[in-house]
Amino acid sequence: MEENPRTFGEVTLRCRGFATPMETNSYEKELEKRLTRRAPIGLQVAGLVLLGLGFLLIHFAPGHVAAASVRWAGLVLLAFVGIRRRTLSFWIFFAMLTGLEIGLDWPEFAVHLKILSDIFLRLIKVIVAPLILGTLITGVAGHGDIRKVGRIGWKSLLYFEVITTIALVLGVVSINLTRAGEGLVFPTVSGEAAPQNIPPLKWDDFVLHIFPENIVKAIGENQILQVAVFAILFAIALSRITEKYRAPILSVAESLTQTMFSFTNLVMYYAPIGVGAAMAYTVGHMGAAVLLPLTKLLFTAYGALLAFLLFVLLPVTILARVPLKRFLNAVAEPATIAFATSTSEAALPRAMECMEAFGVPRRIVAFVIPAGYSFNLDGSTLYLAVSSIFVAQAEGMHMTWREQVFMVFALMLTSKGIAGVPRATLVVLLATSSMFHLPTEPIFVILGVDALIDMARTSVNVIGNCLASAVVAKWEGELGEAKSSES
Repeated sequence: MEENPRTFGEVTLRCRGFATPMETNSYEKELEKRLTRRAPIGLQVAGLVLLGLGFLLIHFAPGHVAAASVRWAGLVLLAFVGIRRRTLSFWIFFAMLTGLEIGLDWPEFAVHLKILSDIFLRLIKVIVAPLILGTLITGVAGHGDIRKVGRIGWKSLLYFEVITTIALVLGVVSINLTRAGEGLVFPTVSGEAAPQNIPPLKWDDFVLHIFPENIVKAIGENQILQVAVFAILFAIALSRITEKYRAPILSVAESLTQTMFSFTNLVMYYAPIGVGAAMAYTVGHMGAAVLLPLTKLLFTAYGALLAFLLFVLLPVTILARVPLKRFLNAVAEPATIAFATSTSEAALPRAMECMEAFGVPRRIVAFVIPAGYSFNLDGSTLYLAVSSIFVAQAEGMHMTWREQVFMVFALMLTSKGIAGVPRATLVVLLATSSMFHLPTEPIFVILGVDALIDMARTSVNVIGNCLASAVVAKWEGELGEAKSSES
């Protein structure tokens, strides 16, 4: 613990039996907090048990009112938990379950809820281009003259690209092995053409399509890869000019980025409604058969993330000769924060603090970890590969390995700079879906289990960035001893 010992003087006195009225009040408040924390957990467990029992009863009494009543009782208990917790991830998960129940009980009504999910889709699509434009410009040009970043900069970026590429490839291989998306058949929506007969994408057409001829046209058509390439080139050019001319443009880009983050947060308040409506619409058309592919996707994602930790990050730790036990102790707290909050940014301050205490010099920590939040989101990039191929499989599209490599390359570019965006994978996935003519409906079904997968992939993001700072420090020969005593 790094806090001043005086801060805990009252607690020490109380433990020894010298409690004052002020200490007693603080103790009672802490006890009250713990009790109120336990109450939602008990309600949540009871609600999930009732839901599980209700779904189990479907097999014995399909369509019976008793089974539906048990499930609705479970949903009511979970709603009380949501009122106490007030976290967006929980409400998205709750909306997914509610949408599932509405689709099972009232399929005719559920079909008409599609307009609510379409509104969410439009709001997400309008975010993509300005968000990527702002984040990439500030991420690349924000460090000033690229030449001044020096050796640490290019080593970090090289490490980031190698590891994230491995993560993407592992994701593609995993989903091709499990083929979780197969069997998830969606009815054709009026006004949308089925993407079955799309001509194969040639490599020269793909390369040419990367480069924009008109940035306004690229933004208007949501050609996100062209926007990303323009933003990177613009940022490099911006970093080459003097501070006098760079600062005003960089300030505008930063203002745009912060505004789009705020805009995204506003849109995400609507996410539970959009997700619940999409799930209700899907189940209303397909029935409970939609649950099997989603369960397979959940296990595929967790299996791929675990494999990435064991077969990529662990060997990197050993090969770089980073002290494994000390590193695990250092990264445990920030990874736990990331898992609990499902937000990489929430763990950023503690991650930087822990890695500096681990022995990574401050100048390396200050560059590598923040830069990693733009260029080294290992868990998110792996999941993007899994989910994008899942969407293609759900539509019955048979993508060749070459097309999947193209998609991996596009994901590698479009996933940069979005660590601060809630449900960032949805933003990138929608951008990639339009680029490769993938359907959008399966994406909303994925968002239902996204809250469960988000915890694991966010933890992997944080662990990967902490390891990157340690590897670069070791590479530079500057990884020192721990600054605090080990327990």
